[in-house]
Amino acid sequence: MSGDLVGVWEVALSDGVHRIEFEHGTTTGKRVIVIDGKEIVRRDWMFKLVGKETFNVGSAATKATINIDAVSGFAYEYTLEINGKSLKTYMENRSKVTNTWLLNLDGIDCRVVLEKDTMDIWCNGQKMETAGEFVEDGTETHFTLSDHDCCIKAVSSGKRRDGIIHTLLVDGTEIAETTE
Repeated sequence: MSGDLVGVWEVALSDGVHRIEFEHGTTTGKRVIVIDGKEIVRRDWMFKLVGKETFNVGSAATKATINIDAVSGFAYEYTLEINGKSLKTYMENRSKVTNTWLLNLDGIDCRVVLEKDTMDIWCNGQKMETAGEFVEDGTETHFTLSDHDCCIKAVSSGKRRDGIIHTLLVDGTEIAETTE
């Protein structure tokens, strides 16, 4: 990265946390976008210094846009949007539709994400093979992480406002949820 680095964002998606870096050369008109250390966009000699750069992030090709706005004189403001929403709004909404657990299995850090709308389960960027079943008090979604039996239980909280409570069990032991 050169001295033109103007923005760095960490974006938590189902397939992992992605680092987005943006370079903007206001004298050369250069724009460079780097995701997880890999350059994905490079534009040189852009005479229009304000505008947008749209690109995809992660294995689900989530749409992202960096907005470049002039604030005053030669000062610029850079904002990141994910799926058309500000990063803050997107992350707040995401916390409502996903559950995330961080754990260490056999010396390996694992990030398990449940997408509540599809009941898809991701671990370290890989979509897991799952088997769901109805049980007396809700549902259980079973999957395996390196020889460990895992299960996400979905049980009604009994309160309409709280909705369904999702719990991750690894080899029968409950894992505390993480807030991202």
